[in-house]
Amino acid sequence: MIKLHRLCAPAMVALVPFAAQAAEPIKIGVIAENSAISGIAIPNAAQIAADEINAAGGIDGRKVEIVAYDDHNSAADAVRALQRLASQDKVQAVIASYTSEVALALEPWAGRLKMPTITPGAASDEITKRVHDDYAHLKYMFQGYFASSFLAQSVCDSAKDLLVDGPLHVKTAAIFSEDAAWTVPLDATYAACLPKIGVNVLDTIRMSPDTTDFTPIYNGLEAKKPDVLIAGISHVGVQPTVQWANQQVPIPIYGVVSQATSTTFWNDTNGAADGVVLQNMATETVATTPKTVPFAQSYIKRYGISPAYPGYTTYDAVYYIAEAVKRAGSDEGDKVVEALEKTDWTGTVGQIKFYGKDDSHTHGMVYGPQAVSGLFVQWQAGKQVAVWPKAVAGGNALKFPAFVKAAAP
Repeated sequence: MIKLHRLCAPAMVALVPFAAQAAEPIKIGVIAENSAISGIAIPNAAQIAADEINAAGGIDGRKVEIVAYDDHNSAADAVRALQRLASQDKVQAVIASYTSEVALALEPWAGRLKMPTITPGAASDEITKRVHDDYAHLKYMFQGYFASSFLAQSVCDSAKDLLVDGPLHVKTAAIFSEDAAWTVPLDATYAACLPKIGVNVLDTIRMSPDTTDFTPIYNGLEAKKPDVLIAGISHVGVQPTVQWANQQVPIPIYGVVSQATSTTFWNDTNGAADGVVLQNMATETVATTPKTVPFAQSYIKRYGISPAYPGYTTYDAVYYIAEAVKRAGSDEGDKVVEALEKTDWTGTVGQIKFYGKDDSHTHGMVYGPQAVSGLFVQWQAGKQVAVWPKAVAGGNALKFPAFVKAAAP
């Protein structure tokens, strides 16, 4: 729902000291793709965070108010929403989109409007590269999710433990990705890191997100006999998983399958998800931090499903944006950006920090064991079971449907 607010005259705002505005709410804009499971998790999670903050008395007495817009999966609509959030709704920051093409379209406008903007789910490395290359103008953009190259590295890091050194002894793979902005660096990193862990890449498939029949793709892959399909799929939907199970493709799916991060995926695929192994930022059964499970339970209680991956990152973003405004002592964009750059926040996904302006991933979420490393889960009998890192997996082992043939030792 779009919330409209009465605006104060600009001249009056300029004359009122910040301290006198203490009762004014901290407004955070939200732009999302509400028709998608991953997209709707963004406004849903933002509202839970705001409600919690307000129930606890707000930030120095200031309530947090969410102003949400549906961009209808359109970059043009997203840009118009950002312009309205800045000019009419007078928000202090924006959380926007899980789609890289949308985030990239918003990035120059965030700079022009001097609007601190965080994407909770868009992964393209180009987002942070642009900030690095033109910091003075684009410093307002932050990536509150892993860059694609970090996602791919996490796949390789986990695959080394689970697939190569584990009982499957995987030696070959095919990269299986949709053709999108976020998968270009993802596939490039896959191609670089898989051989380093002892996995030979036999083929790279980049299918259109509009693909509906995967039969010829799977037939071609079966002929090459890779031990595993290393995935990068999101916007293509559930069809790759449904047809993988229906056609009993004997090759396990492992990697980034973003729609599978929510519990709706099991029902949406009619159980075809059984055996799929995927990267997730957090899950309702694993206490990555003390905040993870309580948030997930609140989300499930309110919406009836678990949060998809941008739900966790959005929930955290509302908190660290509000905390940054408090530390900045100002609603002014440049000062909020300075405070966001110093973020060191324990969220649901780990210890959240951002890379500095001298790093090639400027304003990207820091990846690593002392920051945020994500986790890997496998769909087993209708549940997401944590399988990596070992410290949180609790000894859970990979289990595949009978049609999946494990690689020979």
